[in-house]
Amino acid sequence: MNQVFVDTVYWVATVKPGDQWADAARSAKALLGAVRLVTTDEVLSEFLAALSAWGPAVRQAAVAIVRAIYSDPNVRVIPQTRETFLKALERYEGRLDKEYSLTDCSSMNAMDAERITQILTHDHHFAQEGFVVLITQ
Repeated sequence: MNQVFVDTVYWVATVKPGDQWADAARSAKALLGAVRLVTTDEVLSEFLAALSAWGPAVRQAAVAIVRAIYSDPNVRVIPQTRETFLKALERYEGRLDKEYSLTDCSSMNAMDAERITQILTHDHHFAQEGFVVLITQ
């Protein structure tokens, strides 16, 4: 089964009220058909942080989504380790001319390791690294 990486942008679009990327994210996912989604602990941490100021209802929905992600057999969550953190730090340091976040770097490393080329995001940083960005407007 084909694997697609899922970035914070996609997860946020699924729960944040009025998110500007919600329709594009749903459309991109629908076009993929049957795929295995892959994400990381770092992405899920960033997802929860992104929604932390949106009030109790959104926070609760975010928690429910994270719990559902971990129990979904069609989603693989790659755990964060000291090694993945340090490798992300190396990528971050190696691209000081970019505006990549550490989570971006970790995600890019995971995609490289898993040989995943497509990502559910609109973040152009992934395109700069040669990945196929699937959420467009």
